[in-house]
Amino acid sequence: MEKIHVSVRAKPLSQDDAKTSLWRISGNSIAIPNLSKFDFDQIFSGSCATAEVYEARTKDIVEAAVRGFNGTVFAYGQTNSGKTYTMRGSKAEPGVIPLSVNDLFRIIQQDVDREFLLRMSYMEIYNEEINDLLAPEHRKLQIHENLERGIYVAGLREEIVASPQQVLNLMEFGESHRHIGETNMNVYSSRSHTIFRMIIESRDRSEDEESGSSCDAVRVSVLNLVDLAGSERAAKTGAEGVRLKEGSHINKSLMTLGTVIKKLSEGAESQGGHVPYRDSKLTRILQPSLGGNAKTAIICNITLAQVRYSFVDTLK
Repeated sequence: MEKIHVSVRAKPLSQDDAKTSLWRISGNSIAIPNLSKFDFDQIFSGSCATAEVYEARTKDIVEAAVRGFNGTVFAYGQTNSGKTYTMRGSKAEPGVIPLSVNDLFRIIQQDVDREFLLRMSYMEIYNEEINDLLAPEHRKLQIHENLERGIYVAGLREEIVASPQQVLNLMEFGESHRHIGETNMNVYSSRSHTIFRMIIESRDRSEDEESGSSCDAVRVSVLNLVDLAGSERAAKTGAEGVRLKEGSHINKSLMTLGTVIKKLSEGAESQGGHVPYRDSKLTRILQPSLGGNAKTAIICNITLAQVRYSFVDTLK
């Protein structure tokens, strides 16, 4: 399997935080001089645009999805580190999801040799329960598996889409039903993982299609763009009651994801070793798009501020 690409995006610091932060970015390393150092595939400073982050790796995964490869892009990081902004962006600076959607439609419109059918779904995993963000009444959905469909979420709504704007409108509708809550670290903290999914079906255009002589197989691939809930410590977030329960589920699923990614990067699956996909609904749903020939990228969103929270907490 191709190497899992890990990049880091630093959140811009305020003037006061910039004065107190001990962390320094140099090339593709982040360090406290003479104390700690961490190396990554690529590091983006706080001044970089989201488009640069997208071009670095996600663009390749979108193009591969059109060719039939499953792909997944994660936004990972601590609460209030900029994950949702990286994925959704703003009108002035579109995020990874709108950039991917626009690129996807551009690519398929330029492909004159194949015809495409695109479907979209949008779900959240909240306290290890799967909810359909496009059909809010569809809650506590179950994961099933069979020979025909493989691993799928039963009852999840899939919308056939024909334009980028239609996709983004549906995403906005889904976002309005996502679980958020206030913690000490963020007034609008995401309390669930969301999986934005594009299912891409295509087949060769055939001159003999009308006569029914075309026997070309349909090619199906899935592109997952995942905004993970923030990793956190109860002491930092002031979590208690419902918030504490949410944080427990969030951290457990993130730990499972980390284990799965580590196993895959070590080649455990190809060597017949055990990969614990079933330990979390997040990894179970994404299993077909993580293992095998799938392509994966992780965008680690961090803050280098020292006062309230630090980059070190993201790594622990």
